[in-house]
Amino acid sequence: MTTKQAPQQQQITINTADEMSRGHFSNSMFVSHSPEEFIIDWLLNSPNGTHLVSRIIVTPGHIKRIIAALLDNMKKYEQNFGQVTTIEPSQQTFH
Repeated sequence: MTTKQAPQQQQITINTADEMSRGHFSNSMFVSHSPEEFIIDWLLNSPNGTHLVSRIIVTPGHIKRIIAALLDNMKKYEQNFGQVTTIEPSQQTFH
């Protein structure tokens, strides 16, 4: 009789400055690409206008892994907390 063991999760130590570890809020993004890279601009739309929060540049292979990880995590999130609904960008206005 054989038993299957769950794969061990690897512990990763991440060193960062305090400001980076607090994170940044983004409520919009812009994606562009070339044959060699994807550029993801994380934006904050506010009453003062749109501000660049962060820019991440990755390879096409890495963007594919990012998409797979996001899809997997959204599935897990919705299993635990229920269906996520989205609103159209035209409904995201400030009053």
